[in-house]
Amino acid sequence: MNIEQARFNMIEQQIRPWEVLDQGVLDLLGLVRREDFVPPAYRALAFVDMQVPLREHGARGQCMLEPKVEARLLQELQLRRGEKALEVGAGSGHMAALLAHQAQHVHTLEIVPELAAMARDHLRRAAVRNVTVREADGARGLVGEAPFDAIVLSGSVAEVPQALLDQLKVGGRLVGIVGDEPVMRAVLVRRVGERDFARVELFDTVAPRLLGFDEPPRFRF
Repeated sequence: MNIEQARFNMIEQQIRPWEVLDQGVLDLLGLVRREDFVPPAYRALAFVDMQVPLREHGARGQCMLEPKVEARLLQELQLRRGEKALEVGAGSGHMAALLAHQAQHVHTLEIVPELAAMARDHLRRAAVRNVTVREADGARGLVGEAPFDAIVLSGSVAEVPQALLDQLKVGGRLVGIVGDEPVMRAVLVRRVGERDFARVELFDTVAPRLLGFDEPPRFRF
């Protein structure tokens, strides 16, 4: 496989047509080597328009999101130098690496020990030094490092926990995928005041659940 041609095709045929037009984001996707964050068994899928499993036997659904979804979330977040970001769901470390090129520092939380170790190893090999990987339940956020300028949920939740929204600075942003199958939506939530939040729905998609998040009660008839 011609790696650089495959990377170019991913950007031009998958990502740009999905309304990712921020040149800084497109350049970043060419710079960060996605294939270095994919488990060896799935390396051939690194540039394919699909979710990539993170362990050979399912890992209870954990995966890398499609390249276009990661790119669109990154674009909507509008990270700036000097900002501090929190990611929930480190996975392979790929999104943390992307965030690290835009932010001052990134804290990424991963509840699965094997994946936390994978993310650390990938980030070390990629010489990304401004990311801290913590083995922790992301639903609680990281109170000791709050407030954050930006929070990314690298997986889906039924509802965004208020505990995470409360860890945003005023003016801070959270992006994530919210809802239940078969219809979920990527959303952008901005903290506009001490108690006020503005929410924008971005696009429809489906992503595996983040582990550790409580499901809301469901009515039975």
